[in-house]
Amino acid sequence: MVTIVVRYFASARAAVGFDEEKVTLPDGSRVTDAIAHLRELHPEKLPKLLEAVSYLLDGVAVRDLTRPLTDAAELDVLPPFAGG
Repeated sequence: MVTIVVRYFASARAAVGFDEEKVTLPDGSRVTDAIAHLRELHPEKLPKLLEAVSYLLDGVAVRDLTRPLTDAAELDVLPPFAGG
């Protein structure tokens, strides 16, 4: 099993109601598996939001959702930000 820390920002944090949580997944899990698990954990507001977010894995932008997860990795959920 791998345990990762999922950190939520902005509207993702508002959707789940907290900043971060630990998630345990089977060995060999990938970012896409973590996303599917998050949809199941928070079915009310998070699934639709997850379609528009970006992810960082250990501080690096995730372009390939099949990237494998390692134990103690940090997965950041970053909704689109408006700026100026």
